[in-house]
Amino acid sequence: MSKHLTKRAEDYSKWYNELIVKADLAENSAVRGCMVIKPYGFAIWENMQKELDRMFKETGHQNAYFPLFVPKSLFEAEEKNAEGFAKECAVVTHYRLQNDPDNEGKLRVDPEAKLEEELVVRPTSEAIIWNTYKGWIQSHRDLPLLINQWANVVRWEMRTRLFLRTAEFLWQEGHTAHATKAEAIAEAKQMQEVYATFAEEFMAMPVVKGAKSESERFAGADDTLTIEALMQDGKALQAGTSHFLGQNFAKAFDVKYTSKEGKQEYVWATSWGVSTRLIGGLIMTHSDDAGLVLPPKLAPIQVVIVPIYKGEEQLNAISEKVAVIVKELRSKGISVKFDDRDTFRPGAKFAEYELKGVPVRIAMGARDLENGTVEVARRDTFEKQTVSRDEVVNFVANLLEEIQENLFNRALSYRNEHITDVNTFDEFKDVIENKGGFVSAHWDGTIETEDKIKELTKATIRCIPNDAKEEVGACVFTGKPSTKRVLFAKAY
Repeated sequence: MSKHLTKRAEDYSKWYNELIVKADLAENSAVRGCMVIKPYGFAIWENMQKELDRMFKETGHQNAYFPLFVPKSLFEAEEKNAEGFAKECAVVTHYRLQNDPDNEGKLRVDPEAKLEEELVVRPTSEAIIWNTYKGWIQSHRDLPLLINQWANVVRWEMRTRLFLRTAEFLWQEGHTAHATKAEAIAEAKQMQEVYATFAEEFMAMPVVKGAKSESERFAGADDTLTIEALMQDGKALQAGTSHFLGQNFAKAFDVKYTSKEGKQEYVWATSWGVSTRLIGGLIMTHSDDAGLVLPPKLAPIQVVIVPIYKGEEQLNAISEKVAVIVKELRSKGISVKFDDRDTFRPGAKFAEYELKGVPVRIAMGARDLENGTVEVARRDTFEKQTVSRDEVVNFVANLLEEIQENLFNRALSYRNEHITDVNTFDEFKDVIENKGGFVSAHWDGTIETEDKIKELTKATIRCIPNDAKEEVGACVFTGKPSTKRVLFAKAY
């Protein structure tokens, strides 16, 4: 299977698209720009969802659900938000179809069924949620309000790519209301930390935490915090954002509370989200020319066991021994699959699970049966080892932890090797064009300079790192004074 996969060095984009389809993660649908997430791909999303949901609830958040449709008048209440998303909106104008009198067997939109007010299919839910919050918040006793929803959103994209950019995608969006500015800022920072922890500890994907420049901020936010990851082709991926919304939405929707002192005050807000583009990030951070490489903590199947046998009697003897291993692995919370299908040869099964990125493969044949051993292969390095059957469960448990750590360290080394300090614009262009990765450079803080650099190089400011050192410098483009370096890169 992997033999027919385009090599990354030949065409990275083609490799990515082929891998998603061949590994059974997703496919393009009959709806232009939309995707079908297949069971194996959705299982990865469910594992992500499970861990993130746990982390949200541990930080005091509750799940709710809000409508898919937003009345246009509500959507345009916060002007910056409406303006920022206007070009990506799908809009419902009618509520009924009818038989087409001019085309037998066909339907048309009923011209008499025009909606009094158009409905926007949510590109994000701030408008409908803050209109709802107006009825939920009256007193300081109602705060903080910490809500998250798991949902789908629609952003009408012209150029789509599976998982990374589709017209409809799955995500979670948190929306919180607070009594003070300080509390809201602390919430936005906390959620950036939650996302960074998830990315590094579960996805094994190192990230840079930072703030967006003004032109890259979420529409309607006072500040946007981000986690930025680096893919194997040297392009950056915005992996999660957390926004301090100030009082912009509270004022747009007149959401006030009575303070302890009896005064009417506008609440302070945040919103934050990650989406199914994380699956794209997972693929491009770890996978290789043989197929997917999945970190054990998110792999739908952590261990696959393949019997190598001749005849039913041998299979039955192997199956008996495997059943014990399967039970013990599952008792340790390890997901395991015993593939005893007789419709595929062992070699074909090996290739399938290699392509699908299963972290550990165990093979048991006639000789293993006699010797009390199994062969254990790890997907990240392709190393194989013969292990005693009595010790295999503990061996595999430790190996999964080792693989998780190795994947993170490998990605971290790549990322660190691809953060390059530059001091001239010639150096900047050379790194962007030939080396790739993050370029650490001084910037004069103006949108004009940022736009000009983007026009000339296609690189954007990915973030102003949280840990950026104060240092005297000169803007890489204009030579004007600068106090800290920011990270530029080409990005998805």
